[in-house]
Amino acid sequence: QVQVVESGGGSVQAGGSLRLSCTLSGSPNEEYCVGWFRQSPGKEREGVASIDNDGTTNYADSVQGRFTVSRDNTKNILYPQMNNLKPEDTAMYYCGAERKPVVCLVMVLKVGYARWWGQGTQVTVSS
Repeated sequence: QVQVVESGGGSVQAGGSLRLSCTLSGSPNEEYCVGWFRQSPGKEREGVASIDNDGTTNYADSVQGRFTVSRDNTKNILYPQMNNLKPEDTAMYYCGAERKPVVCLVMVLKVGYARWWGQGTQVTVSS
């Protein structure tokens, strides 16, 4: 069992930035694919970014060029950085993880799946 905890959400004006964090409780010796997901009221959950154990990242078209994700494998912590935020980015953001081997891009961006989920952190962007 892996516990996932997100933090760093909040309210910001359009054009602003937020840096979130996601901490996994699993062993640093394990390999994980980690995804960043979001869900707005009335919409399905969507994957917005994936980061593989080797640091390979992939992003949804809607956030490409504005969001980046990095990770510290020694501490099992991920750092999603969201820049140039837009009102349509308003959502509950979740971190999700699955132990390797999985195809991380497919798992997160195509299927929207994760085995372990955090409780979510709210991001609100005002115009």
